Amino acid sequence: HLPMQPTQESPLTVPQTLGKLLARDTVQVELIPEKKGLFLKHVEYQITSQHFKISVYRRYSDFDVFHELLLQRFAYRMVPALPPKRMDFIEGRRRALGRFINLVARHPFFSEDELVKTFLTFNGSDVQVKMRDACKKMGDEFMTNTMATLAKDYLPADIQAQFSSSRELIRNIHNSFHKLRDRAEKMAERSKENATDLLMFGRELSTLGSDGSPIPSLASSQSTWGILRQSLKGLSVEFALLADKGAQQGRREEDDVVEKLNLFLDLLQSYRDLCERHEKGVLHEHQRALQKYGMMKRQMMSATVQPKEQVSVEQLESRIVQQENAIQTMELRNYFSLFCLHQETQLIFTYLPITSHILGAFVNSQVQGHQEMGAVWNDLQQKLGCLFGVDEMQSPPLTPK
Repeated sequence: HLPMQPTQESPLTVPQTLGKLLARDTVQVELIPEKKGLFLKHVEYQITSQHFKISVYRRYSDFDVFHELLLQRFAYRMVPALPPKRMDFIEGRRRALGRFINLVARHPFFSEDELVKTFLTFNGSDVQVKMRDACKKMGDEFMTNTMATLAKDYLPADIQAQFSSSRELIRNIHNSFHKLRDRAEKMAERSKENATDLLMFGRELSTLGSDGSPIPSLASSQSTWGILRQSLKGLSVEFALLADKGAQQGRREEDDVVEKLNLFLDLLQSYRDLCERHEKGVLHEHQRALQKYGMMKRQMMSATVQPKEQVSVEQLESRIVQQENAIQTMELRNYFSLFCLHQETQLIFTYLPITSHILGAFVNSQVQGHQEMGAVWNDLQQKLGCLFGVDEMQSPPLTPK
């Protein structure tokens, strides 16, 4: 019985856990109050990376250039989308930029890249020029990744079938998470609406209690209404407290639950975009190069059949050699693109346990909200007992059962 040989990990495998990915970096994105120029106001963000332990200031246009360069440098990887520039809701855009930069800073193939480092740490005057220079020096990932030309050797034989089934599974997960996010948003919205209604309910009671108009003598129970009316005023305190707890609950649902769902959705969307880029880009260009090659070959055939000047035949020959090289590079790029896709698919599955974080945040927010509000409702119940006597509270049903 032979001892087990330690298996050599394939370069195709991405040895990551969700914990490791999240621990790579956490980047804070804060809004800086608007600087008013002579003509235009622009919004600046303070970006603070825990990993690099530094704060820098960036405008939306810096994010825009960074995003464009990331796509050039890492065309075969998941590059999250940027929120649109014209977004009515400034806070919404700040959150979206925060999700974007955190997904980028935690990506195992981006986080140590010069381009990402420059964006997160460069404090000079023109970060855009600095980033463009860094990119020009390096070229795209195909030029710098040691695996680029060897990718074919590591791909499993059934890579296309694996890719199709993973893509289908991830598409279904994406659709489900979309629905979960929409529901969570509605719940957060309702918590806030509930808070407003509770506040208004308390105010109405207060208005009712503040009515000082004399009670007509014909009201037989005038003594009770007079006292009762006085007591109603004090109840608005509890209702204001309930409203406050309800609003906090809504914010928790937004910050903890909806935000986590949005982060994962942004990642899933970037995977969908990557699959489309793979199909439209590399495969499409490969087809075009092959067609062009076929055309040149036919020209060459006809040139050798009908004797032409030697020069044009030689030109054709050299163009055919160039085209053969181009096709070879295309094929290598195509394999590298599949290699990266395989790794990015693994990353999606590494991120999937975030579901338990999302559910945990959801349940915790509900438990906390119900406990806090339950405590205020209990106080209110006791207060009513003292104010109106227990008998009135346990009154017979107003409508016959």
